[in-house]
Amino acid sequence: MFAIFSKPIGFMVFVLPILALAIGEHSLAAPPRDKAKHSSESEATPSDPADYQTATFGAGCFWCSEAVFQQLKGVKSVISGYSGGLTKNPNYDFVSTGLTGHAEVVQITFDPDAISYDELLEVFWQTHDPTTLNQQGADIGTQYRSVIFYHDDEQKKLTEHYKQQLDKEHAFRKPIVTQIAKFEEFYPAEDYHQNYYNTHRRDAYCSAVIRPKLAKVKKVFKGKLNAQATRPHSR
Repeated sequence: MFAIFSKPIGFMVFVLPILALAIGEHSLAAPPRDKAKHSSESEATPSDPADYQTATFGAGCFWCSEAVFQQLKGVKSVISGYSGGLTKNPNYDFVSTGLTGHAEVVQITFDPDAISYDELLEVFWQTHDPTTLNQQGADIGTQYRSVIFYHDDEQKKLTEHYKQQLDKEHAFRKPIVTQIAKFEEFYPAEDYHQNYYNTHRRDAYCSAVIRPKLAKVKKVFKGKLNAQATRPHSR
């Protein structure tokens, strides 16, 4: 379970127990979801926004993924939404049936001068279990599948190579089942899903599932955190 492996040139080395970061999400069913505000990242923007890039990841419940990537230096915005299905303009209730083909995802806008796509991939794979098919803990269904939607050939190449390396080095006990697919369309989720953790810190789901995960993110990725992530918060 505790794998030590290094990536080829262009990839960072990480030596920590990967599956430990998924703690909490795998043992508690989510309570009813209520309303929140739209998500945005508030750090300064020293680079030209025209140079910003986009990444789209699905790692189970988008509340968790959103909260994780909002912590990172160089991430300019994180929006929860739906991608990968055929249904146009889906809503949460319909996606939750598993009939739309869409996955819960986050669409990340990032400054590649501050954080690389490689680094985002590292955080993605270390903050959920990519070996469980269509499931993250108590969340079950194709809408909770592990998936990366690549936006260009470079992202595709990096993602496929990284996945191969993880499997080659037996970073997980089981093979990775993360889907890698071409990005087609992204539909932002309803406003009450956006910025969920930051506006619902006292909720049971946030306390029991998201907060322990963020504590581990802050420990493992300490050097990648933005000012907002290192700021103390009241509970």
